[in-house]
Amino acid sequence: MRRFLTFPSAFTLALVFFNAGLLYAQTATNTPAQPSNPQANPPAAPEANVLVEELKKSSDAGKRARAAHELGKAQDASAIPALAEALSDPSEKVRREAVLALSQIHRPEVLDALIKATQDIDEESRVLAVQSLVGYYTGTVPTPGFTGFVKKNWQRAKIHFNPEDTRIDPGLSVEPKVITALDATLKDTRSNRASREAAKGLGILAARAAVPDLIKAAHSSDEPLSLEALNALSKIEDRSAGGELVDLLDSPDKDIKQQACVTIGILRTGQAAPKIQSIFESDTDQKSKEKALEGLAYLGAPASSALFTKALGSGEKVMRTSAAEGLARTADPKTLPELEKAIMAEKDADTKLAIEFAITALGKFDYLSDIVNELSSKTRGDVAQPYLIELARTPGFLPKLYPYFQSANAGVRYRLCTVLMFSGDQTSLDQLDRLSHDPNGDVSAQALRAKRAIRARLEVAGTTPATGSH
Repeated sequence: MRRFLTFPSAFTLALVFFNAGLLYAQTATNTPAQPSNPQANPPAAPEANVLVEELKKSSDAGKRARAAHELGKAQDASAIPALAEALSDPSEKVRREAVLALSQIHRPEVLDALIKATQDIDEESRVLAVQSLVGYYTGTVPTPGFTGFVKKNWQRAKIHFNPEDTRIDPGLSVEPKVITALDATLKDTRSNRASREAAKGLGILAARAAVPDLIKAAHSSDEPLSLEALNALSKIEDRSAGGELVDLLDSPDKDIKQQACVTIGILRTGQAAPKIQSIFESDTDQKSKEKALEGLAYLGAPASSALFTKALGSGEKVMRTSAAEGLARTADPKTLPELEKAIMAEKDADTKLAIEFAITALGKFDYLSDIVNELSSKTRGDVAQPYLIELARTPGFLPKLYPYFQSANAGVRYRLCTVLMFSGDQTSLDQLDRLSHDPNGDVSAQALRAKRAIRARLEVAGTTPATGSH
């Protein structure tokens, strides 16, 4: 499976607006959204008072757990102090329900309580607390009944590990204390499950401060933790980490070696190219060959141009796809005739899209419309989008993309907003300003998210966005 970013808040309009509001507050204050008086919670509804009393005073752990559960469903902020207190309940079931309840209340006051829960003696509570802290920023939180599914899957993780590509919006600021808590959980030796979940969360939150500890975790003897750490490092994209992962290319564990090929490629660790090429050419395992070529494609070293050109004629579509992506990044105009020849013969739609990406990256725009149109595809939209994100970082490319913002297809407009969220610049704000009034609610919300991400990026770069409607 190829790695492409997903955006959890796209699943429902409610979560889109949650992330948009959170990002808006953070670009203005650099902290999560705060109520006017953080110490003052609104008065509780009468039924909430009854539940709080039951949570505090009932001698029946089942009733206390039910009360916590119902308070979470109500999303009543006035219950936060009682739920935080319930994290010290002697019953594991009550503490777990309290964590789940707090995760449903999107208020900054829940963070300290959830951080406390990451230190619980109960492994399940720690896992839920980690998921809840990450969910505060993604809008995707754990739900009752989820924990058993997690436990069952982790028992089979060695067989079923699949890189998870969710990442928060660029420009979304995460409280340092949250990163510190997740990092501490990563290093906590009491539970591999909680450590794995923390590694995943640190990647989702793009926690650059945790890179040194993620590098150590990538060398863990626990294979699932190593894989999660490698995946997290590929999302954070701190290129300084790549050199410290090269030794994993010699790992006797083929899954770790394969993931290391991809992660090191994403981190553009040029010194590893000869070793990865050796794996591609000499390894007897087909999956290792495929992952090695994928890693080389991310590296895009000019020295690999001939290798990519040869692989473009492979009988395996995954090889042809990686070869085309590699040629896109080597950017050697001499390979254009081979790409044009390949696209005429290609029958597989995914590989054809990769070749279109390569031809476009080489400066020939005959297939740009085809790539944009694929944004509305249920099967290839998640592939076309990162291709355009990458192309949009090429100087002079954005103006060629702007005419497509007039598309009659709302799915295309939505994904183009996402492209600008990651690769837009000052010139993109006019396009997004117009789409922020789009009649399609999903598109207008995504345009707002993209605008705020660009403004946050410009602020970090020291460039002040133009005044006016932006």
